[in-house]
Amino acid sequence: MNFDMPNFLPAMPEMFVLGMTSLILILDLFLNERTRVVSYLLAQATLVGAFILSLSLYNAHAELSFSDTFVLDPMAGVLKMAVYAAVFMVFLYSHSYLRERGLFRGEFFVLALFGVLGMMVLISAHSFLTIYLGLELMSLSLYAMVAMQRDSRSASEAAMKYFILGAMASAMLLYGMSMLYGVTGTLDLAEMSQAVQQGDADRMLLVFGLVFLLVGVAFKLGAVPFHMWVPDVYHGAPTAVTLYISTAPKLAAFAMLMRLMVDGLSGLQPQWHDILVLLAVLSIGVGNVVAIAQSNIKRMLAYSGISHAGFLLLGVLSGTPEGYAAGMFYAIVYTIMGLGGFGMVILMSRAGFEAEHLDDYKGLNQRSPWFALMMLFIMFSMAGVPPFVGFWAKLSVLEAVVSANLLWLAAVAVVFSVIGAFYYLRVIKLMYFDAPEEQAALKPGADVAVVLSANALGILALGALPGPLMALCLQALGG
Repeated sequence: MNFDMPNFLPAMPEMFVLGMTSLILILDLFLNERTRVVSYLLAQATLVGAFILSLSLYNAHAELSFSDTFVLDPMAGVLKMAVYAAVFMVFLYSHSYLRERGLFRGEFFVLALFGVLGMMVLISAHSFLTIYLGLELMSLSLYAMVAMQRDSRSASEAAMKYFILGAMASAMLLYGMSMLYGVTGTLDLAEMSQAVQQGDADRMLLVFGLVFLLVGVAFKLGAVPFHMWVPDVYHGAPTAVTLYISTAPKLAAFAMLMRLMVDGLSGLQPQWHDILVLLAVLSIGVGNVVAIAQSNIKRMLAYSGISHAGFLLLGVLSGTPEGYAAGMFYAIVYTIMGLGGFGMVILMSRAGFEAEHLDDYKGLNQRSPWFALMMLFIMFSMAGVPPFVGFWAKLSVLEAVVSANLLWLAAVAVVFSVIGAFYYLRVIKLMYFDAPEEQAALKPGADVAVVLSANALGILALGALPGPLMALCLQALGG
């Protein structure tokens, strides 16, 4: 029996990240508190190197490897580079925050990079095996990161909830995969798509397996009714970990949705379309309405993220390349806005004080007009107000829905979006029209101040010129 050596070139970024993460894990054993910045710098260098490798390997054609279980295509290339950029910014935001709280340890960077590796595998998955492998590698890293602050009761509770609910979702996903494998006799997504379209497999069992798959995907996206973990985990975890969880993994979850539904089960599009419509309406409605009642900004942004997950689903359920591109555009834009939102929480926080309550933002314009303006940009963009990029993200998915003859769904999304604008405007009202509870001027670290300013100004710049990013998403998905 001959063994054919696989082509390792498409997986070079994954191999590089794995090697560098292992090096950081070992090297960190010999570092003390004063020299631990080496782990941080190596983690950032890992992301930069992976970005360069992915950029050099980017091409317009899909390339399969490892017995067709791994694919490098334009969608994978764009999403991986977005993940590297997002996590790079997470590390920049988190540097001072972690140091002030005694969490500036190698474990944070190692777990985050192993999570990135899981996202990369998930984004390039071409088989149920690699989807599950990437998902579990990412998920286990996230569970451990939430529990890093061992002396925090809320962090331990959040980690336990996240782990138990995540294990249940993974079990349902695996059960769905096993059912589809039993019906089609293959784990390969392309072969499964062919088997489904030929109509030889039992339709009832296929739909049954599809439902279980969507439970796992909806959990990772934080879509209603599988959103129970989102507010508790976002609230209980250290803000640096919340920043990580709320951004890059959403890109991987979008990729998992595309791989499973579009690459593997496109023949069941009428069935998963109806389910995604229900998930989208519930997520947009519940997320926007419940966010109004929140007094904690991390929980408010958690419910905001749930509503954004619903908007992301609107693009995918349209079933067209333009809709898929709109969903991908929305996922990237939400990641940028999420970085800014939780980055502002980090900027406002200091040792012994977490700026988690909305009242902490009262009178921010009097204490720091510049950062009040940056927060205004972020909130307006999340609300979908022009000319910020969040407006174009919502407009693109709504256009995809209207083109799919679902005008009623677009109308529902617009109504709940208008309702949701209330809690974003409430933050702006607190910053500009309420008296500050503290008079001291903000003194953020230079790194956080520069990154947050660049983040918020980038939201404005992308709003002025959304075309190049949208064109990139269209090219990646063949639109």
